[in-house]
Amino acid sequence: MAKIGIVGAAGYTGGELLRILVNHPDVELTCILSNSQTGKLVSDVHTDLLGSTFAKFTDTLKPVDVLFLCSGHGESKKFLEANDIPWHTKIIDLSTDYRDESDGFVYGLPEFQKAKIQTAQKIANPGCFATSIELALLPLAAAGKITGDVHVSAITGSTGAGQSLSNTSHFSWRNNNISIYKAFTHQHLAEIGQTLAFGKKAPLIHFVPYRGNFSRGIMANVYTPFTGTLEEALELYNNYYEPSPFVFVSKASIDLKQVVNTNKCLLHLEIHQGQLLITSIIDNLIKGASGQAVQNMNIMLGWKEDEGLRLKAIGF
Repeated sequence: MAKIGIVGAAGYTGGELLRILVNHPDVELTCILSNSQTGKLVSDVHTDLLGSTFAKFTDTLKPVDVLFLCSGHGESKKFLEANDIPWHTKIIDLSTDYRDESDGFVYGLPEFQKAKIQTAQKIANPGCFATSIELALLPLAAAGKITGDVHVSAITGSTGAGQSLSNTSHFSWRNNNISIYKAFTHQHLAEIGQTLAFGKKAPLIHFVPYRGNFSRGIMANVYTPFTGTLEEALELYNNYYEPSPFVFVSKASIDLKQVVNTNKCLLHLEIHQGQLLITSIIDNLIKGASGQAVQNMNIMLGWKEDEGLRLKAIGF
C-alpha cells in the first residue's frame, strides 16, 4: 500500500482526489492537509464522502510515498520551498507552477509522454482546457500534419473556476448565462504550445474560452486545415490512441454527459471545406485534474494505468 498525502484537500480538486482515492485498492490516505479546515472530519466538508471515510483534516505534514499538491496557483512553489520533502517522495502538482517542466518536473499528459512519467519523481499535472485541446491535436502534431493556424472554441463548467467565490461564479450570475473570458490570452496556451511543438515551432492557436452555466465538463471544438479524407483522419487518431485506456474516438456525435464523472476523453471528427473539426470532451475535475493525477500516480508506481479510475458516466 502506498501512503498518500494531499495538500489543499478542501477544494474541488482535493475533494475529487479524495473521492477517487478512498476507493483505490492500493493506497492509504495518511495525510490530508488543509489550513482552513484543520481538525474537521473530511466528510463534514466533502459531504459526498459521508460514510466513505472517517479521516480528519490536519495541518501537519507526515512522511508519505506520494504527495499531491492541490493548492492554488503559486502556492505549490511556496509549499515546497517551506517544507523539507524526502527525496524518495513522489510529487504530483495540480497547479500551473511547474508545467514548464522546471525544477525537474515532468509534464504529466500520459498520452503524450508516458515513458518519461514512468521514471519521473515529480509530475506537473496538465490544466483542464490544455488536456482537452492537446488530446484533440496530439495525433496531428505527432504526424507533422498541423500545417496552419488552429482555432479553438471551448466551454467549461463553473467548477473550473475553483471553489473561491467571485462575481462570475455565483449561481445567480452563472444560471441561464454564458460569457467569454481571457480570449486569445488564456494561461493554458503556453503549455499547449509546448506540448504540440514536437521540436518545431508551436502552431498558432486562436483560443476563445467560454464560461458555461453547468457545473462540470469541458467541450472543446478545435479546427485546423487538413488535406486528407475523414477515413484517413480516423485511422490516424484510432492508431495513436489505441494504447490509451481513456481516449476514444466516436463516429457518432458526442455530449458532455458521456464523460462527466469519468477519466475519459471522447473525440469526434468531421471535415468541412478543408478543415478538420475535432470535438473533445472531458470532465474538467477528473481527466482535467484529479483523475489524471491518479493516472500519473499509477504510471509512476508501475500499477495498471486505470487502477481506481474505472468510473461510469452519470448518463442521465
